[in-house]
Amino acid sequence: MTTRPRILVRPPSGRLEDGELTHLERQPVDAGLARTQWDAYRAAFTAHGWEVQQIEAAEDQPDGVFVEDVVVMVDDAAILTSPGADSRRGEVESMARALEALRAQGEPITIHRITAPGTLEGGDVLKVGSTVYVGRSSRTNDEGIAQLTAIVEPLGRTVVTVPLTKALHLKTAVTALPDGTVIGYEPIVDDPGIFPSFLAVPEAEGTAVVVLDETTVLLSAHAPRTAELLRARGLTVVTTPVTEFEKLEGCVTCLSVRLR
Repeated sequence: MTTRPRILVRPPSGRLEDGELTHLERQPVDAGLARTQWDAYRAAFTAHGWEVQQIEAAEDQPDGVFVEDVVVMVDDAAILTSPGADSRRGEVESMARALEALRAQGEPITIHRITAPGTLEGGDVLKVGSTVYVGRSSRTNDEGIAQLTAIVEPLGRTVVTVPLTKALHLKTAVTALPDGTVIGYEPIVDDPGIFPSFLAVPEAEGTAVVVLDETTVLLSAHAPRTAELLRARGLTVVTTPVTEFEKLEGCVTCLSVRLR
């Protein structure tokens, strides 16, 4: 198998504008622009040495592009989730097929599942070192967190439950920099004190970063002041426009799953 870092992505559905909304007012979504932005997102990874693997499209699943929500990777454990939104449960089986195909090709993964009555969405899972923070949200319940804990604790991880009432997912509110500092937009973070090291960012769109390498992060182009803040900390910041996905409470983390 390749030694390059690799992500799984899924192209946006033409029905993207019908996706679920919880905390935002619905706005018109330009499907053509969304595809252009998705292509640019993929290109940002390719330009930094990542392999981008596309899984099958899901035209009947408006939120299918947000692949992070249906599988959580911890080491070689691929944990298929149990989405809290009924409309998203159809996304899981196509992800299961993609994972089985990878395993057949020699990818050393073990596949686990979160099952009802547990609910868990990957956007609520933030891994920082050996700690796995899990948002207790409208999409992720206590039973889902308990099942995740039973899978990841034997892998040397400690699960910390985070109260979440002001944002859709935990990673809508916070993500982490390469050095483990958690960043977030304070008005939508219930309790910043949960995190040992917390840095407030000036824009809601600046809460989400994807770590490309130990000195480089990927950030929404809609957060220029956050980009300036992170560059002042010595990071290289790559920006990409994701406005059409942000209209649906999406962000740069939602659009891919890293295989570890």
